[in-house]
Amino acid sequence: MPTSSLSQHDALFKKFLGDITVARDFLEIHLPPHLRERCDFSTLAMESGSFIEDDLKGQCSDMLYSMKTTAGHDGYVYCLIEHQSRPEKLMAFRLLRYAVAAMQRHLEQGNEQLPVVIPLLFYHGTTSPYPYSTQWLDCFADPELAESVYRQAFPLVDITAMPDDEILSHRRVALLELVQKHIRTRDMLELATDIARLLNLWAIPKEQFRSLMYYIAERGNTSDESQFLQHIATIATDYQEDIMTIAEQLEAKGEQRGIQKGIQLGEQKGRQEGLQKGRQEGLQEGRQESARSIAHQLIANGVDRSIVKLSTGLSDHELNDLTRS
Repeated sequence: MPTSSLSQHDALFKKFLGDITVARDFLEIHLPPHLRERCDFSTLAMESGSFIEDDLKGQCSDMLYSMKTTAGHDGYVYCLIEHQSRPEKLMAFRLLRYAVAAMQRHLEQGNEQLPVVIPLLFYHGTTSPYPYSTQWLDCFADPELAESVYRQAFPLVDITAMPDDEILSHRRVALLELVQKHIRTRDMLELATDIARLLNLWAIPKEQFRSLMYYIAERGNTSDESQFLQHIATIATDYQEDIMTIAEQLEAKGEQRGIQKGIQLGEQKGRQEGLQKGRQEGLQEGRQESARSIAHQLIANGVDRSIVKLSTGLSDHELNDLTRS
């Protein structure tokens, strides 16, 4: 079908469904009864329906509507209507992507819960009836497996609630789980023996070991890093060379941090002393200026010079300067 013809079909569709009264009739007629009874059609409103993605350039959902639910709270239902003149095998997945985009925008508008988005496909192509399923799970090669994943809670690995004894039985991933469980809450020195034993039991590549040690040094609460590394080296002897290198690097880094901190403290102290000195000098200058002003007035009024000197604290030299000026 020529592009111009497709555009005409689409333009007519949008002209009609852009009328909220026509859209209300459409939804009241075509929504399944169990969904229709949850929608308050008196609150139906048109929303922008453009959800353009990097790999869907030029494609967007045709019409998007929002309305309140009949449950009496502030829940929202969105209806997304897609207009198609040609069958598309994975159309159900595309509708799902549009629905997720509508949910995302709902959150970006300041809402804290997801709305229910109901996708509807409006089809009027030459192939009849529509040849593909609109059940998005049918887009998978194994719909039964997909259903078992997407219709229940996703698997959760919560190491914060997992006993250490259970973690220690997790073979090659036990190191990661044990360290990340306690990185914020335990002294890593207390875990050194368990870490070393795991290293002996499940050898890991050198780059993983170095990453683990640096992570503990940077993010962990270790009361004595030197003792921690020494303990690891004593038990996990295969990593002694790496531990020596890491210890030297951490020591050099610590020295550098100490130097940098010393410079920063010195600069801060210098700024504070300079500010204090400036304040003192400014105060002294203000007092001197006030004394000169008072002395000038007293001399102008004929007060004896000795009295002026005693009253203002100015020297003979400063008083001479005032009389000359």
